[in-house]
Amino acid sequence: MAINLQKGQKVDLTKGNPGLSKLIVGLGWDTNKYDGGADFDLDAAAFLLGDNGKVPCDADFVFYGNLQHSSGAVIHTGDNLTGEGEGDDEVIKVDLSKVPANISKISFTVTIYDADLRGQNFGQVSNAYIRVVDEATGREVIHYDLGEDFSIETAVVVGQIYKYNGEWKFNAIGSGYSGGLAALCRDFGVNV
Repeated sequence: MAINLQKGQKVDLTKGNPGLSKLIVGLGWDTNKYDGGADFDLDAAAFLLGDNGKVPCDADFVFYGNLQHSSGAVIHTGDNLTGEGEGDDEVIKVDLSKVPANISKISFTVTIYDADLRGQNFGQVSNAYIRVVDEATGREVIHYDLGEDFSIETAVVVGQIYKYNGEWKFNAIGSGYSGGLAALCRDFGVNV
């Protein structure tokens, strides 16, 4: 049975799940009825961060333009351009055993591609969630529904896996940003 989280809630990932190493991080969403003439293209990404909350280098940013981290610890399975259908819209696989020693956090984000040009924002997105699944068993470990707390934001930090006292934990963040992917990259130290 998955743990359903509320915004700001933190929970142990590995402490209560011995042997948990390979994760599937699924992100999903629906778009409200919208007639702007363009599809919604939401993009999931992962920022591998050091203790200072910044990427040690630009290659520590995994997204549709860099699908795999050099360590093999984080792999984005590909860009879904429309979000159509049921279930996870984009998936990022994480192997905790391969996370480099200088990485203490992995932040998962969702942004709207060309949001300003298309006049789109997260106020037009519903049923957004992140879930963490044990790849070995297929069991959903954590589920966090973002709710409908957004209006003009074009990017959201959905959740974060972080190391604390040798164990991995999950933090349900749900913080919105204006400025899309570029704003997130600047905040996390990626050169844009």
